[in-house]
This record gives sequence, structure tokens and C-alpha cells, in this order.
Amino acid sequence: MPRCHTLADFDFALPPELIAQHPQHERSASRLLDGRGAQPVDRVFSELPGLLLPGDLLVFNDTRVIKARLFGVKASGGAVEALVERVLPGGQDVWAHLRASKSPRPGGRIRFAGAFEAEVLGRCGADGALFHLRFPGDPFALLERHGHVPLPPYITHADEADDERRYQSVFARVPGAVAAPTASLHFDEAVLAALDARGVSRASLTLHVGAGTFQPVRTDTLAEHRMHSEWYELPEATVDAIARTRGAGGRVVAVGTTSLRALESAALGGALQAGARETDIFITPGFEFRVVDLLLTNFHLPKSTLLMLVSALAGHERMHALYAHAIEQRYRFFSYGDAMLLQR
Repeated sequence: MPRCHTLADFDFALPPELIAQHPQHERSASRLLDGRGAQPVDRVFSELPGLLLPGDLLVFNDTRVIKARLFGVKASGGAVEALVERVLPGGQDVWAHLRASKSPRPGGRIRFAGAFEAEVLGRCGADGALFHLRFPGDPFALLERHGHVPLPPYITHADEADDERRYQSVFARVPGAVAAPTASLHFDEAVLAALDARGVSRASLTLHVGAGTFQPVRTDTLAEHRMHSEWYELPEATVDAIARTRGAGGRVVAVGTTSLRALESAALGGALQAGARETDIFITPGFEFRVVDLLLTNFHLPKSTLLMLVSALAGHERMHALYAHAIEQRYRFFSYGDAMLLQR
């Protein structure tokens, strides 16, 4: 009988100095923990192409991080910090997390960055935790001009010029994420060229990572946790590439948990389905994977849904052993940290 896991099963002690505050000087200079075999192997990320086989397919998330953090004031003078969670299609409206001493009321206005005013339309989201705001123009343009890079809560410095470049993958294309798909941050042009030379194919999808990726699990019983929802789009071309890869005996390698979530969400009905939709998939040990064979991922927070996901793929006890090895060998953790390669 499968074991019934609780939240405590995904806890571990992490020395705070291992939480990476800045990226490595070069993207592919990060370390790579090869966790596929019986024993972990310490490598450098630039070695990745040699670990894959000709005919394998890497699936990237091409979402682009927007400058989603804004600072402003209410008409009363009270300070407001906003984190835009989602730009609604085709207009001037956004959903945002707001931090203020007193929540603004519908009809209120917030002046952001001393440059523009947004109207508060009301509360929204599944549990009413978000605010529906209307901007005076194109939200993407206003955020790019006046917003800040939405660095994760465990990065303690304010965003700097280097974060604009490095908290973004080299192939980021579709704006909408408020957190980076961090496994992608290790790729540079040299690694991509080496993958091409190796005969490893590439495909992409889009999943706009939301701030909910950092949401803690607050219940000991995992089945009671309510997963946040994220929008994704899986192109028909990527579905076709996966079918060709499978037909030729190749393997599907998800670059990051976001790519994995989108692929496995699109296959919940059986066959892989192209299209755009929402997903609130919660992958825990016992999940039946239909698409992904290997996963390239960073190291995740204790008790996080992402740690549960990688444990489902690679095995719970194995993940504990790999994380213990990473801590002993002083790997760098979380968004600006190192990577690991796992096999289903």
C-alpha cells in the first residue's frame, strides 16, 4: 500500500547561507547535481549536453517575467506595495496582491511610482485574496516603465540592474510571469549550441508562473491543500515534437517544474492535448506521470509543493538523500541557486 505522506515528510534543515542571493557570474557556471544513478554525481551545468542523448527533447517554458512589483500611496497617504499576479487579456485590468496598513476599498485610487493612478474595482481570486485594479493604460507598458523585478521573498536585496537581466531566461518570450522558471536561468547560448550539436531537440510551452508558487502548505494533510491556479498554453507544434520523440525512442526532458506541470496537466485526460487553459494540478508522491521522463530543476523550499512534485517524480526517500548530499556539498539553493537532473 502506498505511504500516506504528511507535510513533515517534506521538511529539511537548510543552512541560511546556502540560499543564493545573487546568480553565478555566468549562467552555465552553476553546479549540476546528477541524480539519475545509484550515487549522486557532482557536475557543472555546462556538462548537461553530454548527459543527454541524441533524439531527446528538452521542453522549455518561454514565459517572460514582468516587473510586477509596484510601490504607491493611497489617497489617504498610506503606503501600498502591489505585486501584480495576472494581467487580464485585452484591456487595462490586473489582479494584484496588495500590502497596506488598511485594505483599500472599491472605488479607491492608488498612485503608483508617483506616475499613474489605478482604480480599485474590488476583491477577486478564488479566496478573495487578490484585488482587481484598473490601470490607465497598457499594464505591460506601465509595469515595464515603473515596476520592479519581483524577486522572491527569500532574496533579501532590492532589485538591481543585474536582476533585470539574470532573473530572466535567454529565451523568455511571452510576458506574464511574476516569478522566473528558474531551471531555465542556467542556459546560455553556448549550452544551447552544444545541445544542438549533440542532436538534442528543443520545444517550448508557456506557463505564467504566479506568486502562488511561493505559497506555503498550511495543512498537515496534503489532500486538504488548495493549489493555486496558473495559465498555460501548449502549442500543437510541441505536442507533435513530443510524439515524434516518443516514436523515435527519445526521452522528454522537462526544463523546470513549470514545464512539467503544464505537460502533465495537458495529459490528465489521457492523450496530450494542445491548447490554452488553467491548471491547479497538485503533484504528490503516487502521481502517475504520462509525459515527462527526466526533469531539470533547481532546489526547492522545505515543505513546498515543488519539493513534493520532485519527490513524486524521483522518489521520496531518494529526494531526501539527494538534498542531504547537496547540503553537505554546499550547493546553492532556490531561484539563483544550482540545478539537479532527475529521472523518473
